[in-house]
Amino acid sequence: MPEFNLLAILLIVALLLLWKLDLVATILTLKNLKPELPEEFRGVWDDEKYQKSQAYEKAQAQFGILSSIASLTVLLVFWFLGGFGWLDGLVNSWGLGQIATGLCFIGLLYLGSWAASLPFDLYHTFVLEEKFGFNKTTAGTYIADQIKSHLLTAILGGLIVGLILWIFQSVPYAWIWAWLSFTVISLALTYLAPSFLLPLFNKFTPLENEELNQAIQSMAKKCEFPLTEISVMDGSKRSSKSNAFFTGFGKRKKIALFDTLIESQSTDELVGVLAHEIGHFKKKHIVQRLVISIIQTAVIFFLLGMATNPESAFGGQLYAAFGIPAGSKAAIAAGLVLFMIVFKPVSRILSVLMNILSRKHEFEADEYAAVNQGSPAHLISALKKLSANNLSNLTPHPLEVFLDHSHPPVLVRIQALQKLA
Repeated sequence: MPEFNLLAILLIVALLLLWKLDLVATILTLKNLKPELPEEFRGVWDDEKYQKSQAYEKAQAQFGILSSIASLTVLLVFWFLGGFGWLDGLVNSWGLGQIATGLCFIGLLYLGSWAASLPFDLYHTFVLEEKFGFNKTTAGTYIADQIKSHLLTAILGGLIVGLILWIFQSVPYAWIWAWLSFTVISLALTYLAPSFLLPLFNKFTPLENEELNQAIQSMAKKCEFPLTEISVMDGSKRSSKSNAFFTGFGKRKKIALFDTLIESQSTDELVGVLAHEIGHFKKKHIVQRLVISIIQTAVIFFLLGMATNPESAFGGQLYAAFGIPAGSKAAIAAGLVLFMIVFKPVSRILSVLMNILSRKHEFEADEYAAVNQGSPAHLISALKKLSANNLSNLTPHPLEVFLDHSHPPVLVRIQALQKLA
């Protein structure tokens, strides 16, 4: 059974405070909903769509509160009833090797977490999103996505976790080698995903709209952006929401446009959106985030080295707090999982700091797009249409923005762009 030592008590308090903070931010955002459509959006939004967006925000908020209560409750009940110790005893009884035992421990926790979240995911996809006209996912597509994602997790995740377990079990200065291995694999997957992983879920076809193709190529040439491919992704297969993204390293950059985005935006508006994304590249935002991510990962693996050592003060308290025997064959795997739970409050603080940086980057990319397109008007129009198509909340509370938003509120972005005119 778990021992409620100082580490356990601090973690419980931190988890409850984080949940309470999120709840307060959600309530404040609901109270901050304005009955009248902001003047800046008239002509793109109408009163009916605005009311629908507020209903969507309320439904999302209610769903978020219930799902967060359920998630926290499941974790605490499983922990307090000795679930981690029970699972450790189960996988150890199978008589497997240390790495296999650790993989079984992590794999069963993954399956349990998936099973607990499945009802909420089904409700969100087929009830909430369906109610507001976003869901285009069929039952067949959903099941196929689940099978593919779990197979990829089992194969790729199993290989990566297995390698990390072997390193921590066998190699001196294990945290350094684990960090280097994880970084190399992550960069390789980022490079390979557009060509080998994403096509498993979506269909990518060359852009056939010659006018749009030429306009994008012209903007890329003007910005000295090494664009090698423009494709259209069948985003409408799952949702009516719109998006676009860049992939690729070095001098091989690719653009993927959701088909829903092309249907709802003019050529100038699409070029404005893509000029914004090019702005992230030209302003070195992607490199900055990558460097920060690599540094954060190094710190995490350094701390993991202490967490997976039951003889250290921190490791000893960690294993005792969750009821895991120090001599277990799954000890290293359990240490990885338990550390990520303990690290969650710190991770939340880091995410807030990253969001502050991200919002700054969004303003800079907006300005870059406006300058290089010769006017902010096209990007402003695109942002208005995107917000309308996605039923975005136009008036989120500042606390929610501070805690959770990687992008500034669309109204704030538009006002900043209007000053550039």
